[in-house]
Amino acid sequence: MARNLWIGKPGLLREIDQAAKSWDRSAELNVTEFKSLEGRVTTVAPPRTVRRLKFSWDWLEPGDAQHLTRLARRIEGPGLLGSPKPSYGPLAVVDPASVNLLGPYQAAAQSAEPGGTDHWFTVAGSLGVLPYTGDTVIGDFGETTRVGWKHGTWTGWPVAPGMRVSWRVPPDWNPALATAQLDWKRADESHLGTTAVTGAGVVTGTAPAEAAFVTPVGGPGEAVLAGLAGACLTIDADPVAYALGDGCPAMSVTAYTDVPAARLPYRNISIDLVEV
Repeated sequence: MARNLWIGKPGLLREIDQAAKSWDRSAELNVTEFKSLEGRVTTVAPPRTVRRLKFSWDWLEPGDAQHLTRLARRIEGPGLLGSPKPSYGPLAVVDPASVNLLGPYQAAAQSAEPGGTDHWFTVAGSLGVLPYTGDTVIGDFGETTRVGWKHGTWTGWPVAPGMRVSWRVPPDWNPALATAQLDWKRADESHLGTTAVTGAGVVTGTAPAEAAFVTPVGGPGEAVLAGLAGACLTIDADPVAYALGDGCPAMSVTAYTDVPAARLPYRNISIDLVEV
């Protein structure tokens, strides 16, 4: 996975190559306990957990500090990374500890919507998404079916030009027939290009100039009932089948500190984010 943090609005990601002094990526479980008079304990928990990230740096470079300050204070408008376009909406964060950028339930093929419309969409041919064992779903594929993986917020997963992206289709598919494909898109969501491989099950491509998003696409290459679990999307690493989906959720800044370092212009910065 990417060894440095990337953070910013889609199309305006910036790499923070200085290691954070502290880093917490724990999910918020929101479990509530109740104890009866007899001493029995029951718990209530929501069906989904929320990602939280907390970073802090000492002696952060001025350019990186200003970038984080803009994001935290919601100072929109031109000037970010030299782009003339304003940027609005939630932040994209590529967490360097993430093994799989697919969402956790998406990677596990656990869908909350009929037909799996929360995680997948049909690019070509026909696809039926059917319930299966273990709360997972399977796909009823046609020979020419191509299915795309859907990000929960954006038209694809945020990337920056030059990133090395790898994509592994579900291991239940026959790799000798399967097609693995990466569709690159600009910040305005227009199609930029495609990198595809047939007969391997894994594809690796470098994000071209102007790339702001990538959408993973695949097809088993035969009419078959096949699983949708176990796919993996990575940056600068080999994708691992059935890796836990850490996701790349849209996030918002909830807390921020900016303390001038002993030697200016360096800054001591901390920033907290939550999945939105």
